[in-house]
Amino acid sequence: METSSRQELQDLACRAIADGNRLLIAMGGDGTLQALAQEAIGHEVVLGVIPAGGGNDFAAALGLAEEPVAAARLLLAGEVRTIDVARATTDDGKARIFLGGGGIGLDAETARYANEHYGSWPGRWRYVGSALHAYTHFQPLRVQVEFPENGVVVNGEELLTAGVLNTPTYGAGIRFAPEARIDDGMLDVVLLEYLRFGQILGMLPRLLINGEIEAARMKRFRTPRVRLTPDRECMFHGDGEIFGPTPVEIEVRRGSVSVLAPRAGKVSRGKP
Repeated sequence: METSSRQELQDLACRAIADGNRLLIAMGGDGTLQALAQEAIGHEVVLGVIPAGGGNDFAAALGLAEEPVAAARLLLAGEVRTIDVARATTDDGKARIFLGGGGIGLDAETARYANEHYGSWPGRWRYVGSALHAYTHFQPLRVQVEFPENGVVVNGEELLTAGVLNTPTYGAGIRFAPEARIDDGMLDVVLLEYLRFGQILGMLPRLLINGEIEAARMKRFRTPRVRLTPDRECMFHGDGEIFGPTPVEIEVRRGSVSVLAPRAGKVSRGKP
């Protein structure tokens, strides 16, 4: 069944769960699986996704093929895997989960442009084009990063982005957090320093080919919980969808969702 909105998908998932269905499979991107996960948490339900979105970073973290038919075959022969989600509580008191990556700064602006203006662009080009557009009016951001588990506070330098990831990649394969895992009970916090336009242009070839960003431009931390307080009003996004205003606190919810994934040894790495 084809749905026309996120809300319609969530309503269908809610009814399916209430009717006793224990396996829900959808075709779409990270936002599609996120919508199913919102309804599935707290229920004994297994989720599956056939990747057909603009990014598909969570599907890549699961080891699914990019090609839908190949991905479906892997799922049919797959196994159930329990994975983590991230729960973000924004300054308006609302809480939502995301599966892959979220953040504030240029990437939140990029998410808005990707949804509103660049939806027809393929894969990584969609996010890079959106980021370049967003950069034209972006001002450097300073963010206070608090780690409640150990009381550490990091007052960041001028940043492009403060991201929080559950998956190794974001934005159709951009490698923000190569060491991130979706089942380790930890989040990867990534602070990307402010870059001049010429520096960004110099990074583009490598970024478009393999999704790599120079490690020297980033600071990375691993934590189960983090609070981000920017020096001006910002919006936080999760999986490319705007959640709400900052400050924002994000915590990992370990083993909250069960998903179908390829069996060990059957993982398809797909394109970088």
